[in-house]
Amino acid sequence: MRPVIGEIKGQGLKIAIVVSRFNQIVTDRLIDGAVAKLEQSGVNASDIKTFQVPGAMEIPRIARLISQQRNYDGIITLGAVVKGQTAHFDYVCAQSASGIAQTSLNGKVPLTYGVLTTENMAQALDRAGGKAGNKGSECAEDILEMINLEIKLE
Repeated sequence: MRPVIGEIKGQGLKIAIVVSRFNQIVTDRLIDGAVAKLEQSGVNASDIKTFQVPGAMEIPRIARLISQQRNYDGIITLGAVVKGQTAHFDYVCAQSASGIAQTSLNGKVPLTYGVLTTENMAQALDRAGGKAGNKGSECAEDILEMINLEIKLE
């Protein structure tokens, strides 16, 4: 038996990207990776819209509102939370991830999680186009696969 798999094709799809401005040196690279992969996969540049929020805590709310409107076929969430010397990192990571997960489970369109949670800036940059690849690009590929898999379920 062959598994049902979503294809990585973006023709005719509209994609929203919700991205945190905090640690913008990282998030700009994540956006670049996501947009490049979407366009390479057939999504028209005019069908990609980026919504910037102040930080990772604000991502879930905007993602939820976009999902409810159903103006987009999928949502990519991107951010970068780098550990500091206080517990703030733990709270931001946990609450951001929880909010995004709830939107993914209960929302009207598929959503991918691309919020980096790293120990230091070097790790974040490695995951934003450095030696560990670009998580923005990976999220773009994943959202296309999820959208196309859900189409096959209809």
